[in-house]
Amino acid sequence: MTLRTQSKAARLQQIEHKLYNTPQGLSAVELAAYCGVDRRTIYRDILTLEEVGAPIWQLDGKFGLERGRYQSTVRLNLNETVALYFAARLLAHHSDENNPSVVSALEKIAASLPNETLSSHMSHAAAVIKAKPLRGNYIQILETLTRAWADRRLVRISYWATDRPEAQERVIAPYFLEVSRSEPASYVLAHDRLRNALRTFKVERIQSATLLDEEYTIPDDFDPYAWLDASWGIMAEDPVEVRLRFTPAVARRVRESVWHHSQQLTNLPDGGCILTVSVGGTREIKSWVMSWGADVDVLAPLELRAEIANDVARLAVQYRSDTLPTSTNSFVVAQTH
Repeated sequence: MTLRTQSKAARLQQIEHKLYNTPQGLSAVELAAYCGVDRRTIYRDILTLEEVGAPIWQLDGKFGLERGRYQSTVRLNLNETVALYFAARLLAHHSDENNPSVVSALEKIAASLPNETLSSHMSHAAAVIKAKPLRGNYIQILETLTRAWADRRLVRISYWATDRPEAQERVIAPYFLEVSRSEPASYVLAHDRLRNALRTFKVERIQSATLLDEEYTIPDDFDPYAWLDASWGIMAEDPVEVRLRFTPAVARRVRESVWHHSQQLTNLPDGGCILTVSVGGTREIKSWVMSWGADVDVLAPLELRAEIANDVARLAVQYRSDTLPTSTNSFVVAQTH
């Protein structure tokens, strides 16, 4: 079926989508050729879009959409709404600060839901995020990165890496925005001009971000999901096979979830199990392994086993009963006036 034979509603949606994804705008002739209709029909369609609130601009014979004012329309059934609610709850649990855009989005969704039960709980998810601390600099930086990613424009950032005494200026081309599954943090996967390579930048460590006029192109063969597949969370390093033996006390909990797409589970005669995953490095998985305490034993790699053994030894010294402070005054921080 060609665009010519589609309904007017479908054609309007096609025009809206095409204009949004063409920032420089399109002429009526170009839109007519794209939709397979005449120019008069396109002019009528543009008027219809304006009447329903689409922020259409017109300049030098071209039409476009004002991205900053554009609002999309989505219709969801009950089960799709529940799926969105789960995502909202996960976001509320995972966020450690107030993001006005997130709050606004959830409030709009809540207001549009006909089911009062789901609407009230969606509103509550928005309220939970709204009650968290607001860090304006972070929001401005995230919005700049989002605009750069959407418009394919370079960004100049001031980035404070953990291994450096001060922030360093970088020019990056954002390829992908991602949230960490193991911590309340956001990351931008970008081409770094300084290193001439793909790098992962934690948004919370970016001190400032300035949108540049220069555009960039994301390579056709770049697949962010393939890039992240190897990681436990966000760090894509050389793949390492990690083998973990869990005791019978926690094996059922381990079996209940898919922790990583590469995982293999082997049940043991005593009721325990062995979990094997292939991940990019061990930095991110280490804290997850340690969260299981004595109910997990690292079988491989030996380097990870040694690291955890060293940390446990330090903890044993730190938590020895004879080192317990005798007074809570030990924890009082002196105040200066």
